Amino acid sequence: MNLNSELKALEELSSNAKQIQEDMLEEILRTELFKKNVPVVTYEDVKPYMERVANGEPSDVISGEPITQFFISSGTSEGKQKIYPLNNKYFQKRIFIENLRNSIFFFFLPVYRHIKGVEDGKVMTFLNTRAISRTPSGLTVAPVITSFLMSHSFKNWSSKRYTSPDQVLLCCDNKQSTCCHFLCSLVQREEVVSIFVPFACSLIDAIKFLEIHWKELCNNIRSGRVSEWITDLGCRDSVSKVLGVPNAELADKIERECGQTSWEGIITRLWPNIKFIQSVVTGQMSQCIPILEFYSSKLPLVSLNYSASETLFGVNVNPLCKPQDVSYTCVPNTSYFEFFPVDEGNNAQVVDLVDVKLGHLYDPVVTGFYNKTPQFRFVRRKDTVISVHIEKTTEEDIVNAVNRVTTVLESAGLMLMGFTCKSDMSTFPGHYVFYWELKPQNFDGIVKLDNNVMVKCCCVMEESFNILYRRHRRKYGTIGPLEIRVTQQGTFYSLMEYFISQGAFAHQYKTPLCINSPQGLAILEDRVISQFFSDKSPPR
Repeated sequence: MNLNSELKALEELSSNAKQIQEDMLEEILRTELFKKNVPVVTYEDVKPYMERVANGEPSDVISGEPITQFFISSGTSEGKQKIYPLNNKYFQKRIFIENLRNSIFFFFLPVYRHIKGVEDGKVMTFLNTRAISRTPSGLTVAPVITSFLMSHSFKNWSSKRYTSPDQVLLCCDNKQSTCCHFLCSLVQREEVVSIFVPFACSLIDAIKFLEIHWKELCNNIRSGRVSEWITDLGCRDSVSKVLGVPNAELADKIERECGQTSWEGIITRLWPNIKFIQSVVTGQMSQCIPILEFYSSKLPLVSLNYSASETLFGVNVNPLCKPQDVSYTCVPNTSYFEFFPVDEGNNAQVVDLVDVKLGHLYDPVVTGFYNKTPQFRFVRRKDTVISVHIEKTTEEDIVNAVNRVTTVLESAGLMLMGFTCKSDMSTFPGHYVFYWELKPQNFDGIVKLDNNVMVKCCCVMEESFNILYRRHRRKYGTIGPLEIRVTQQGTFYSLMEYFISQGAFAHQYKTPLCINSPQGLAILEDRVISQFFSDKSPPR
């Protein structure tokens, strides 16, 4: 099979990373003398300059090219949203990445015959936009997905590849758009060959919506009419055309599947030709893997690229690898990358992209090379920790502990649908508190909690933490027993709705790993139904 233009481009980019990075830096230096005059800085260092542009000053106070708009981040990393400037070149590079990741995947198709035919079908997604805001100078401020969906680049690129019309993708109401996405994908169920959501948790939230509204969706399909509460005219008109005439036969099929006691494999039962799920399942999202495998009959989980509000980082050149083995190859023409060694103190020197060393820890972590371009793996977000004494429990520690405990839950017929944690210093000694939302694998809605199982979960998590935690918990008694507080079903959906009401965007939202928001904690505490503690100290 001949490589198409995007794959050829990847070969060239990854083989000539040094020259491409130097060319990109030279382009920057011509207008900004970047590397000589601008040291490695934090967001707070450059924030005043971005605010000056937002308030009307010329772009050249921070950029050599005109700033055309701002992205706004999700606020997941540090609990507050940030804005990032961009120019018109961004979307050209984004389209290149979108085409490249699709080319990589289709190139691998002949090797994996069980997913042949995917290039001829449609993609089910749950994307939507949010209302944009403007700076005092008139520049738009919007999340990455909103900006991309509203760009001319997307309109020229989408080519009706999704089951939903563009009007549904552009809807600003998350509930209305989700309902319409489901209606369109159910009517076209035979054509759906894959699902795309930015983060795995977004698909789980969509399934929760389906559990609540499937009867209403069946009524819409049976009558050929959209529910009256769908008031977005673009959604109503476009989805009415997709629904077409009443279809009682299809409605009956959906009812039979959704009305069963268990929803195991519900995705493949409703969309029989679906081949894979495309979403980020690394880092914190790895907790979603067992749930998605349950709902999808263990369809391949494909993580094709990694990006953030700051830039497009890289693509996965081995898209059908196991989720835990995902690495991303840096794309050297998207940004100028510098790597900062982790845990080497204040004297650590910044390393250029082509000078990183295999297996060393950087922001980000380098795991290998593709041609002459480094590959990285997402491990954790910087400084996301929980602590009650002198120990530092990282995001990686927490995710690993939760992943280990899922086997205990599975043996009891339970699934962990959401979690977060906090440091509780109201007791002496202080201790970790984890809020869990659990769900039975059968669909009777009743969560039966066995005390022995839940206490074992507490102990397994403590055993998974680092040696400093275990030592202070066991030897010195300076950390108290870990606590799990089980909440009502739907609690984490309510938590998401609260953060969205405060400005978070649905498809960038990720449950805070460690929660400090008083309002968020109040939502959790109000819905606690049971509490459990570890009954023994972890081994050394």
